[in-house]
This record gives sequence, structure tokens and C-alpha cells, in this order.
Amino acid sequence: MRSLLRWFTDAAYLRLADRAEQQLAKLLGLLLLVVTIFASFQLIISVVEAMVTPNITWYGERLVRLLGDLLTLLIAIEVLQNLNSYLRHHTVQIELVLLTAITAVARKVIVLPAGAENKPLLLAGLGVAVLFLALAYVLVRRPARLTDSDEREPARSSREARPSPPADGDAPPESREHPPG
Repeated sequence: MRSLLRWFTDAAYLRLADRAEQQLAKLLGLLLLVVTIFASFQLIISVVEAMVTPNITWYGERLVRLLGDLLTLLIAIEVLQNLNSYLRHHTVQIELVLLTAITAVARKVIVLPAGAENKPLLLAGLGVAVLFLALAYVLVRRPARLTDSDEREPARSSREARPSPPADGDAPPESREHPPG
């Protein structure tokens, strides 16, 4: 009976949930990788076909569509990087998420159809989204710029224990040479 109850403890549940979460992230990453590879091949084929077809103009709608497709692939790659980063560090890197969101909004602005200027709420919403995403990115990056260190420590998950600061005698030599600010 005790061995059965052991499976219902908080620690056992959290281990199971963590493993399931990691496996799901791997599956989603693999799926996204396959989709991104096939989409890249499809984009390359369509560009090559357009290049060998005579009398194709690259300005206007065709160029906008191509840029939209390229940015969509870039967003997919950034999401894949988010998944891989999560699997490596068990944390979500908010800077990368914000950059992905900024790219997605930029893509939306680039591929706006002609006549979008007649939709002031859409334009205002995109402007507000860009403004707040940029502000969030600056606020997230601000503490990183305030540190003297060139190498930043990755964010920790709540599961990881925080290391205790070294005693003065245990400080590395490079930190003893340059006293804090």
C-alpha cells in the first residue's frame, strides 16, 4: 500500500509532469522542424520556378508575398529556438519570445494588403503592439546592460537551487581585482 501511495506524492507527480512536458516539447520541436524544412523547400522551388518563368515582375504583390513567406519561416525558426532553449535550460527565454513576437508583428505590417489605410483600428492596434513589445524588450534587456559582466547567467527555473554567494576569501581572482562599482 505504501508503494502505491508513493506514486501520488507531490514529488512523483512533478517528476511525471516534467518528463511529459519535456517529451511533448521534443515532439513539437520535431514536428516544427519537419514543417519548416518542407516549407523552406517549397519556398525555394517557387522562387526558382518564378525565376525561370519569363515576364515575371518581382515588385508589388509577388515581393510582398515572398517577404511574408521568408518572415514566416524566420518566425518558425525562432519558435524552434525557443523550444530548444526550453529543453536545454528548462526556462523560457523571454527576450527570444519578445523578438519572435516583434518579428510576427513586423511580418503583419509588411504583408498588409493594399487599402489597409482604410482600417484605422487595425493600424492603431499594430502600432500599439509594436510599441508595447519594444518597451517590454527594453525593460527585459535593461538589467542585463546594468551588469558589469560580459557573460550573463541564464535564468533559473524554480526547481533549481540558487547558489550561495562565495565568502570574501573564496571569491575568484578576477572579482577581487575589480571591486564593484
